[in-house]
Amino acid sequence: MRLGSSPPAHVDAVSRGCDLPAPAASPMVWAARRKATTMKRYSVAAVALALAGQPLGASEQAGFLPWRDAAAVAQGQKIYGEYCAACHGAGLEGQPDWQVRDPDGYLPAPPHDPSGHTWHHPDQQLFEITKYGIEAMVGGGYRSRMAGYGDILTDAEIAATLAYIKSTWPDRVIEIHDQINGKAAAN
Repeated sequence: MRLGSSPPAHVDAVSRGCDLPAPAASPMVWAARRKATTMKRYSVAAVALALAGQPLGASEQAGFLPWRDAAAVAQGQKIYGEYCAACHGAGLEGQPDWQVRDPDGYLPAPPHDPSGHTWHHPDQQLFEITKYGIEAMVGGGYRSRMAGYGDILTDAEIAATLAYIKSTWPDRVIEIHDQINGKAAAN
């Protein structure tokens, strides 16, 4: 099952969780985008949880990745190996110098382990980056070699892949990530 097929035009810097400049837009446009993103967040979360067939645990209430579901994590690990490891590393280590643009102006693939910034972003944003690609999410001419996987993977497969990544993080990083999810859900 696939949710909406078109990506949001942009996501503001706060919900992106990074320091990239937000494209210029009026406050009314941003309010409409935030409302649409919030509605998608709840829709995607409901679908991911329903597909995982697992009730929300206390620490997962702010996010929707089924990172405690062994079957989802195993599926995600397999998908990660097939679609992600070539760039992000078999051990989630990313590419060397991932914070320095290459001669063509692209950033190398970042790590998904605790040394990277993946855990600095809420579940919804990680899901949308994976589904639509980073260029579609950031907009404003931002360039990335990571294409969206929405035409390749189902929403459940994307959620499982992200669940696998989260399942590898230490407890303290998971705790911080859950807090980030809580703050994102409150907005």
